[in-house]
This record gives sequence, C-alpha cells and structure tokens, in this order.
Amino acid sequence: MPFASVRSLEMYYEIHGPHGDQDLVNPAELPVLYISGTGGDLRHSFPDRSPLNRSFRVAHYDQRGLGQTSKPPGPHTMADYADDACGLLDALGWERVHVVGTSFGGMVAQHLAIRHQERVGRLVLNCTSPGGLHPSFPLHTIEALDVEARLEVRLGLLDNRWDPGQDDPIPGLGPIYDRYIARVRTERTPESQAGYLAQLEARSGHDVEASLKKITSPTLVCAGAYDDLAPPINSERIAAAIPGARCMTFDGGHLFLLQDRTAYPAILDFLTGS
Repeated sequence: MPFASVRSLEMYYEIHGPHGDQDLVNPAELPVLYISGTGGDLRHSFPDRSPLNRSFRVAHYDQRGLGQTSKPPGPHTMADYADDACGLLDALGWERVHVVGTSFGGMVAQHLAIRHQERVGRLVLNCTSPGGLHPSFPLHTIEALDVEARLEVRLGLLDNRWDPGQDDPIPGLGPIYDRYIARVRTERTPESQAGYLAQLEARSGHDVEASLKKITSPTLVCAGAYDDLAPPINSERIAAAIPGARCMTFDGGHLFLLQDRTAYPAILDFLTGS
C-alpha cells in the first residue's frame, strides 16, 4: 500500500487514472490533487471510480487523523491540512497540479491556493464556503445529538428537498441514499472519531474571505442549488472574491456531483481548458 512521509505523518494515498503520457488525453495536462470532505476515508469513497480519473492522473489521499493516515492528537488548523496537501505534492515530486476540493476539501484547497500559489494550476471548489460571514453549517453543534437525530439534521442539510416518505428521499440519489444511511449509522472507531472532530474544530475557525483575492489560479466554483450545508450564496461569494473566477450551480444539494450528470463533464471541461 502506498504511504508517503509528509511532515510528521505517514500519509496513505492512491493514484488513479492514466499512468503513461501515451495514455493521457492531453500529455501536457497537469495531474490532479483531489481533496475530500469531512471524515473522508479512501476505504469507503471508491477513489478508483472518480470521473476525474478518465482524463488525468489523480492523487487521492486520507487526510491527517482519518483513514489509513497517521492520527496525531489535535487540535489542527486549516493551515495544517493545506500544508499536508503541499507536503504530499513534494513527496510525489509533483511541482504543480490542478486541485479539486469538495466540501471540507474545498476549504483546504482555498488555504492551499492562498499559501502555496505556485503549486496550483487550475482550481475547482465544490460545495464549500469561505468562512467568515459565509460559513458552512456548524456541524460541531449537532455532535451532542444521538445518532438518529444527527442523521435527520444532516440529511436535511445535504438537500433541503429531503423527504423520507418518498421512494427517492433525496432526489437523484436512489440507492446511494440507503448506503449513506448505513454509513452514518455505523459508529466510528475512537481514532477516526477524534480525526473527524479535529476537522470540525478546524473548519469552525475557517475564514479566508479577506484572502481569496490572493488566489491567482483560474477557478471554477460549483454549488448545489438545494444545499443547506454549504448554501449556494457561499459559492457565489467565493467566486466574486477570486479574480476571474466563475460560479456554476447544479441540480442537486451537497451531493450534486452524484445527482447532476452534467457536473463532472463541466469540471473536466474546465480542467482541460475547453
């Protein structure tokens, strides 16, 4: 299994997609660093199935405290997560990459693009927030609820059309909804719970509203129209603050990448400069 020594961590990562220049759609394209959301674990997120892999070499990784990566005691800062990402690029020998960050990963990607501008080619920020006056929903405030009550709140946040009485409770998800229910109801190990809570603590202090203007990468910000976890207005604020950025809103909620089949093609077009 591939591990890289990154700062004080042993970081688990996987690289998927074409591995030889002759197999790439465009050999001149940079590889992609994908940064996942809160609680991400490559053992459960199927990185080998990402549509990004069709056109790019893509590095997927477990962030500190999660999955198979080292689990140092917190607290951690958003800068820690961003510097970890940059450290992985160093370990891989990738001087410059396109970066795609989703949810919490989008917050990390913002810090990465601000702190390490020279490492980021094109930047895609999915269902995320700049913090400050436009934060994502404070998930740490519902941790005291029991599992069922917390699940009910989270499902409503994922898509404000959620209706458990319907055959498709979250429109466009179908059986994925049932797998999500099963995963959320599964108790985390004490180690993974600590890593998850450390992310929640770090994101509660996330605020880059005043610094977004420093981002020089061509940027696409993507939102789900029915997302109450990271409302579309937050994506609009990010795009307005980053010079030259544009915002696209898709038919879905926080999981619009699974709900709207036009989302990944739009992202791939942007990354390839189409």
